[in-house]
Amino acid sequence: MQNLPTLSPGARVAVIGAGPAGLMAAEVLAQHGAGVDVYDAMPSAGRKFLLAGVGGMNITHSEPQPDFLPRYGNRREQLAPFIRRFDSGRLRAWIHALGIDTFVGSSGRVFPLEMKAAPLLRAWLHRLRESGVRLHMRHRWLGWNPDGSLRLTAPAGETGVQADAVVLALGGGSWPRLGSDAAWVPLLRQRQVEVAPLQPSNCGFDLTWSEHFRERFAGQPVKPVVASVARPNGGMHTRRGEFIVTADGIEGSLVYALSADLRDAIAADGQARLYLDLLPDWPLEKVQAELAHPRGARSMSSHLQSRLHLKGVKAGLLRELASKEDFADTGKLARAIKALPLAPTRPRPIAEAISSAGGVSFEALDDALMLRALPGVFCAGEMLDWEAPTGGYLLTACFATGHAAGAGVLHWLSAQQELQK
Repeated sequence: MQNLPTLSPGARVAVIGAGPAGLMAAEVLAQHGAGVDVYDAMPSAGRKFLLAGVGGMNITHSEPQPDFLPRYGNRREQLAPFIRRFDSGRLRAWIHALGIDTFVGSSGRVFPLEMKAAPLLRAWLHRLRESGVRLHMRHRWLGWNPDGSLRLTAPAGETGVQADAVVLALGGGSWPRLGSDAAWVPLLRQRQVEVAPLQPSNCGFDLTWSEHFRERFAGQPVKPVVASVARPNGGMHTRRGEFIVTADGIEGSLVYALSADLRDAIAADGQARLYLDLLPDWPLEKVQAELAHPRGARSMSSHLQSRLHLKGVKAGLLRELASKEDFADTGKLARAIKALPLAPTRPRPIAEAISSAGGVSFEALDDALMLRALPGVFCAGEMLDWEAPTGGYLLTACFATGHAAGAGVLHWLSAQQELQK
């Protein structure tokens, strides 16, 4: 547990963004003596948080930290200190203190007992208001005025807000209609803050299907399969799961898990190769042996279904992507079944992605998440330059960096108050 200072009366902190990171920062600050005002451009708090909970609110994951932290890829070292201080166990305890029970699913994912985000958010907002946090909706941040005050526009017009410190928790670039519209990027770049370009993460990809395949199979799930993609820095990323064929490509949990490697391969080489094992429980030798059985008068489709139980959308994918030469040679056909190549052409637009990569560079921040170029301004959540797969990892890092930013403000303001004595 981190020991945090309690501020002398009168300290005012503005939090821009009423998502999980911003609200967590607000809670930490209010608990330790700060007066907190939260501003958000949307009509209500936690809009994207609520959407994430529509299909079942996956709040975190129960796996141990040695397995948990690598989920953050090349930013795990930067995120590790914050997640260790506010890890999945502490996050669950925090939820329980709100009166919300949680359970661990068969996959290790952690969910609120009711599987919904709304009860959790209601309880949280009630506790925040009781602690003195003031929420100001329909207030859009526009940067800074010449006198250093925050520039905001509200239904009543433009206003300036003076604050002793600021937490920016403005989200990334995905789902802009819910508030994460990346309008903050030029505002920070104008202040010489390094911001890595925002890119789609946990997203679908475009593929060119034949009209026949599209009409017959769009919307159908493909399961189970094992998918593999070559990582730009070497090695293969392999995952088992399922995905959905769309009219223009592929999407779903398995695709999302591989999306960073697919996106980066396309950016580096102009193309990516995704290999599907259509029969992940069958060794290649068994597939070859079954295909080698004489099929007599049966069609190849009947033979595949009879010997390999390969039918429906899986058989359709094989027909769509394997060559005539593959079908003429049972050895080649077996290898195609075990490593069927797909060629995604581009990720879907960032507005459709579950999350985004890129954002405020960690090199632009100190260890407390304060901007080096703007003392007293801290950043948290998805606007930082990191990404993670779905499964509770996204929300965990948002909560953890929000907690860290709140703690950073407390230490910084406490030091300022000591200097003024």
